[in-house]
Amino acid sequence: MIRTPTTDVAPAVATARAGREVVACSAGPDLPGTVGGLGMTWDLTTTAPPSAVLPDLSAAADAVPLIPVAAQHVPFAGRRIKRTLLLRVRPGTPDGVRARFEADLTAMPAHITAIRSWALSRVDTARQPATPWTHVWEQEFTDPDGLNGEYLLHPYHWTHVDRWFDAEIPSAIVEPAIAHLFRWADGPVLH
Repeated sequence: MIRTPTTDVAPAVATARAGREVVACSAGPDLPGTVGGLGMTWDLTTTAPPSAVLPDLSAAADAVPLIPVAAQHVPFAGRRIKRTLLLRVRPGTPDGVRARFEADLTAMPAHITAIRSWALSRVDTARQPATPWTHVWEQEFTDPDGLNGEYLLHPYHWTHVDRWFDAEIPSAIVEPAIAHLFRWADGPVLH
């Protein structure tokens, strides 16, 4: 996954090639309960375009270039759970409906205190037209209970967000295939 300014890449390669352009780098194995992952997630924050830092990365089949929509960094010390949700909004969804969906996602942290730092991005399909994803929704939690407990079981999640995903609800706009990835990180990933 390529994030402007964050990217999933191999940390040793990123650090060796990028020098001062690398702001932060984090990697780790996906935890049990992850769905649709490849076993490990890497995040890289850069000050330069990802193609300038790692020229070979943009050709990778699983690279997902991102355009930030909204984000908030909430500082806290220590280990944390880094969660990434990759999803696809159905083709032909009107822009106004997509905007309401994005607004519901970005309103979650105001209701769910377990969410610390977070970021919502759109996938840059002009740079990677073959990707199956349209959006990436990322969060940091202090522990797995924040993700698997308060976040997933919160009434706001069930009433305002899940309706976009539930294929049995006529107004659902998210395709059923998603990637729900989460792992431990030693420090901040979302900046």
